[in-house]
Order: sequence, then C-alpha cells, then structure tokens
Amino acid sequence: MKVAITGASGFVGQNLSSYFGKKAVDVQNFSLRTDDWKQNAVFFNVDAIIHLAGKAHDTSNTSSDAEYFQVNRDLTIQLFDKYLESSVRDFFFFSSVKAVADTVDTILFEGADSKPKTAYGRSKFEAEKYILSKELPIGKRVFIIRPCMIHGPGNKGNLNLLYKIVEKGIPWPLASFENERSFLGIDNLSFLLFSMVKRADLPSGIYHFADDEMLSTNELVTLISTVLKKKVKLMRIPRSIVNNLVKIGDVISLPLNSERLKKLTESYVVSNEKIKNALGIERLPLTAKEGLEITISSFIKNKNQ
Repeated sequence: MKVAITGASGFVGQNLSSYFGKKAVDVQNFSLRTDDWKQNAVFFNVDAIIHLAGKAHDTSNTSSDAEYFQVNRDLTIQLFDKYLESSVRDFFFFSSVKAVADTVDTILFEGADSKPKTAYGRSKFEAEKYILSKELPIGKRVFIIRPCMIHGPGNKGNLNLLYKIVEKGIPWPLASFENERSFLGIDNLSFLLFSMVKRADLPSGIYHFADDEMLSTNELVTLISTVLKKKVKLMRIPRSIVNNLVKIGDVISLPLNSERLKKLTESYVVSNEKIKNALGIERLPLTAKEGLEITISSFIKNKNQ
C-alpha cells in the first residue's frame, strides 16, 4: 500500500510516517510549498492522500485571517480538485473540532451544527463544506478527520507550558476552574488512521478523533506532578481576579491571555464512538493517562539530553 502525506515534516506527519513505515506502508512525503506539486507524479501513484498540511491555530493571535484561508481552505480545495481527477482511492482531510465549535457545553458529536468563531475554525469548516459539496466518482472515498488536542513526544504547545510550570515548582494558579477535556495521543491517532486506510469497506464521512477518557486540567497537573515525582500544588485564585489579569494579557505580551486561558481551562469533550463503531473496536490502544504519561516522560528525557 502506498500513501502520500502532505505536511509530513510536521509533528503529526513525522509520527504518522514512522508508524506507517513500521506497518509496511510505503509513505511518500508530498510537499505543497510550491506549485510544482501539481505535476508531481507521486500524486497519481498512491492509494491514499493524507492531507495534514495547514496553518495551525495561533494562540498569540498574530496571524492574519487571510493566512488561514489561503492555506487551510484554498490550498485544500486545489488539492482536492486534483484528487478528484486522479486515480487515487482515498482522501483524508485533517480538519479540527474547532471547525464545529470553539466551546462545547456537553459532548461534541459529528452531527453537531458547525458554528466556528475563529478564522482558523472557519477556514477549516469552509474547506469541509467544499469537499462535502462534490459528488465522488465511483470507487473513491473521502474522510474528514476532526481531532481534538493532539499531544506526543516532540510536540510543543499548552501541554508543554503546563509541564514547565509544574517542573519549576510553581503552584497551578487556575485550580478554581473546574473542567473536563478530551485529549488525543499521537499513538492513538496513528492507530486510527492506519486502521482506516487498510479497511476497504469503511464508508466515507466525518470522524472525530479523541482518546477514550477525559481529564480535567487539575487532573493533568496532578499527573504531571506524579510523573515528575513532585508534590501536587494547586492554587485556587478567585476566577474574577484571573479574568481581570488576562484582559491585561490581551493588551500587552503576557504568558496568559484570553485565548490561552480558554485553552487551559475550558471544558471540551469529544465523542470518538462513531469511528470506534465503524472500525468495530471497543477501546483504543492507550488510555488517555497512558498517552499523556508518554508525552510527559518525553519532556523529561529531552531536558536531560
């Protein structure tokens, strides 16, 4: 089996390429950085295209809206149109749960109405709409993958920020915020994608990716402390004070702003039942805690190298 991966040099792409290689899948790195890709013969000689390349959500809010739409929407449309003309069987578009909702009150399922608020979410959603508007030729399948927050060795982001706070012995100051979130370990993501690629009977559609269990940020801080063998330090600063501080962070450059506070403390629960039912599996290979322990341990290893 041959698979082309766009964005193969990124965090997900590197891990997915490695995982597929161990499963005897022939992986072709497919760059979209120049228009040369439209004449690349690799594109026409694979069984599946996994489109990972895109502009990630910028929590510092320095990116223009146009950048998101040029990369996440327009480039995806060009690639998808080329796919429709090709002999490639499967097209996987890596969207995001943020294409549906920026906040979740209960549990996010695939059938929820999409109401993205950010340019990132809207650009992903508009790419989804275009893909779903096209009639597929016989024998082709299209999968829209909406992962929640992905983590794993080599990943940088809010999880790494949380790790550094605990490592330095700083009490977690946002313990007054009670929440519940879904995470997605890179090993579970790779397992799901490989399972989908090898299943010729899997129907096209939208699929949410998430680990089986949810954790609160306070539980995550506790888990990091345990892996680091440090005392758990949770500080319950009144929410009103925190909210006033982030308003200042929105104006001047501070480690905590409204966007980062939202990512660290919001509840965001994502259902993975549809993809598990489609694949006929009851549980993913790793629990949420097991996957997070691997990621946290990698932070320690990297520091000691």
